[in-house]
Amino acid sequence: MSLMTPPGMSRRHFLTHLATGAATIPALDFISHVKAHASDLRKKQKACILMWMSGGPPTIDIWDLKPESKNGGEFKPIATNGGMQISDQMPKTAQVMDKLSLVRAMSTREADHGRGRYYMHTAFIPNPTVIHPAFGSVVSYEMASSRNELEIPSFVTIGGGGLSPGYLGMTHSPFLVDASGRINDTELSEVGLDRFSQRLSMLGTVEENFIRSERGEFGAAHRDVYKKAVNLMRSKQMEAFKIERESKEVLNSYTGAPAQGGAMGGGGQFGRSLLMARRLVEAGVPFVEVDYGGWDLHAGVFTALKNQRLPALDAGIAALTADLKQRGMFNDVVLVWMGEFARTPRINQDVGRDHFANCWTVMLGGGGLKGGLAIGETDQDGVSVISSKTYQPGDVWATVAHALGIPLDRVHKTKNGRPMKLANGGTPIQELIG
Repeated sequence: MSLMTPPGMSRRHFLTHLATGAATIPALDFISHVKAHASDLRKKQKACILMWMSGGPPTIDIWDLKPESKNGGEFKPIATNGGMQISDQMPKTAQVMDKLSLVRAMSTREADHGRGRYYMHTAFIPNPTVIHPAFGSVVSYEMASSRNELEIPSFVTIGGGGLSPGYLGMTHSPFLVDASGRINDTELSEVGLDRFSQRLSMLGTVEENFIRSERGEFGAAHRDVYKKAVNLMRSKQMEAFKIERESKEVLNSYTGAPAQGGAMGGGGQFGRSLLMARRLVEAGVPFVEVDYGGWDLHAGVFTALKNQRLPALDAGIAALTADLKQRGMFNDVVLVWMGEFARTPRINQDVGRDHFANCWTVMLGGGGLKGGLAIGETDQDGVSVISSKTYQPGDVWATVAHALGIPLDRVHKTKNGRPMKLANGGTPIQELIG
């Protein structure tokens, strides 16, 4: 049996541990000590968890309430540990708002679902001449190469469809799983490992011949992606997708289920996805996106929020924040909460709110960013930003890049050599980074 040097530990450091540790602790205890050290190093790696609220959440009912306005709706503001007020439907999150901050001055003006989704994910307005990468792909491109121990994908999307990696290439595409971590490995399970390996060998021969024929980059890209998929099937790091390994108490805290058991209710999918995200960043994945849809609330907005959306949101955000803090990971994991836009301050005839991108809120926290802040201000009816500055998606992603240690002067190039600034040249939000 051979002992490999754990990631992040020098050979001399490892041998010193071996020489001194063997004299003081039994061999099995020493191996456990080394594994624990490697696990601790992974916890210190920077990462980002994006909580994507597909459909456009009504931030006027969640983060920036207007109780004195005719637009105020049914919910009331409550005090938080962070000094700002948020919805009375978010009592658990109110207790951790000293660790999270709100940017209440987003103004993106893209109120179409597709265009808004693209803009918020990439920091670029859609352009027919180029496909820009989702920022998860940017993080994968910038950070995956330094994580040699990572066998599972460096960009994982849970519960929804991810955007294209654009000119960064297929290697940095989002890896899609559902809230239970299910991945399509049917072929392997049906034919067995030996026969599956034979098929891979045959495929490898075909691919190498195609690559040598110099017909473009897609052959090599397909080979690399397929190799990663095979490694994924065989990797012990696949355990990160198995949230059933967690205690019932931890799972219930994320889903909002009673501590003594019972149904998970509407919070099940979102909470389970966030717990999986925590396990993935703990394993070394630098970017995880959790898709929690159902926010296109043109009718019955308050019923949907009170009975379904907000209980799940409240339990999930509070549990993830507390869990990361307890595990010593909070200062290394950036949390981002947002959708493609928000909802109108005006309540329509169907007791709903429509698309609205003129002014709304994004939540950020962790990663060494300052918590307990409300940045920017909207008017008394929630119709426009009245503070001196508004913010764009590029500013949000530049803030994330700063927290992750990605150089802000980084420039990527499209396939035809066109330069693209990181986060479209956005500026980090100064109040958050100091």
